[in-house]
Amino acid sequence: MGFGDLKTPGGLKVLNDFLADKSYIEGWVPSQADVAVFDAIPSAPSTVQCHALRWYNHIKSFQNQKGSLPGVKKPLGQYGPSGVEDNTAADSKDDDDDMDLFGSDDEVTASCLEFNSTLLILTSQWTACFGDSVSACRVHYSGGW
Repeated sequence: MGFGDLKTPGGLKVLNDFLADKSYIEGWVPSQADVAVFDAIPSAPSTVQCHALRWYNHIKSFQNQKGSLPGVKKPLGQYGPSGVEDNTAADSKDDDDDMDLFGSDDEVTASCLEFNSTLLILTSQWTACFGDSVSACRVHYSGGW
């Protein structure tokens, strides 16, 4: 059961065929099933998939009410026609490898080294101009603190 990968034309075709005689993914009113499938589609389907586009635009109109729609959101692979391979679980395992939100350790190390070297240069310039005295800074800086 499922639609396949809804980020591909093949998955959208399965969704389009499924919605040819339906207004909603499950039942007769918009529900969490519609929200789950809607959230899996990265952008509006093309006009070639007219049933999927009709459904997409209709569900999009409920954007402010998504949380209050009836039903319980299930895994994406539990919606759709039977006989279609559910590959959503395999996709979700790969998702965490696609983007590193915190940067790699190499990037952090390079950034820290750059910051430390800049700080060292500024500190040595400060010491050369004013010595170790904070009062020299107050005298030199006429803006006042």
